Amino acid sequence: MASPNHFRIFSFLVLVLLLGTLPNSSFATTRKLTSLFQLPALVLNYHNGPLLKGTNKVNLYWYGNFSSAQRSIITDFIQSMNPANSPPAPSVASWWQTTANYKGGPSNIVLGKQIIDENYSLGKSLTTAQVLQIASTPPHKYTIGIVLTAADVTVDQFCMICGSHTFGYSNLKRRRGKYAVGWVGNPVSQCPGQCAWPLAQAEFGPQTPPLGAPNGDVGMDGMVMNLATILAGAVTNPFDNGYFQGLASAPLEAVSACTGIYGSGAYSGYPGLLLVDSANGASYNCQGVNGRKYLLPAMWDPNTSQCRTLV
Repeated sequence: MASPNHFRIFSFLVLVLLLGTLPNSSFATTRKLTSLFQLPALVLNYHNGPLLKGTNKVNLYWYGNFSSAQRSIITDFIQSMNPANSPPAPSVASWWQTTANYKGGPSNIVLGKQIIDENYSLGKSLTTAQVLQIASTPPHKYTIGIVLTAADVTVDQFCMICGSHTFGYSNLKRRRGKYAVGWVGNPVSQCPGQCAWPLAQAEFGPQTPPLGAPNGDVGMDGMVMNLATILAGAVTNPFDNGYFQGLASAPLEAVSACTGIYGSGAYSGYPGLLLVDSANGASYNCQGVNGRKYLLPAMWDPNTSQCRTLV
């Protein structure tokens, strides 16, 4: 099993989210900063490792107290990735289809099993090693184990990171049978200004009003944005030798390379042009199953070497 130190990190850090650093940092973004200068094209190099293609189940491990309504926001998001379930574009499925442009063709995500731990079996303060332990529950083949921690659960480096993914071995002794795992936490009471922006007031930088959460829950809608980032990274760079830029231990990946970009015209502190739900004034950029609307970050497209937005 991989060491917790190998957890790949993404975050809406101050310089990344709000100050718009150049892409020479492992947390940089490719936002266009008005007309002061032109950023070079962003390239995520392929390091010749295997990607997660074909059909992969996402097993969800609900750690802590989530209501059924909160769980449905996440499960509907995962089910929305299936083109067969897709509403008209812009949709979650059309966003996910960008992964098909990476070597090996499409990665199909389906909802797997769900395990609910409302008793906080390991307590309310977890290390990354404990999160990995939870996510590594079998079966491993053709699965991605994702731990979702409730708002009252702290995890090492939470607020420095919004979620992470790594891998383990089903046969650790022989280092065989690699499988992908990840974690995303509910940021609503810990660091919404970093991990739920632009649905929450930015902790630093331009203090523009937060946008309305598409499902009326800032914490869960923030988790969707971060889960989207983790899943995209898990399929395009599952074992530290797929697509990334920078250091393998802290890389820019498919979505983390596009941090802070949600719609066309995005720049530092501004998420870009988005759609607005006439019913409640919430902002979104794609549709899902059961009438859901979601706000998803841009994803790097290897065909264009650009961060692709849906609107």
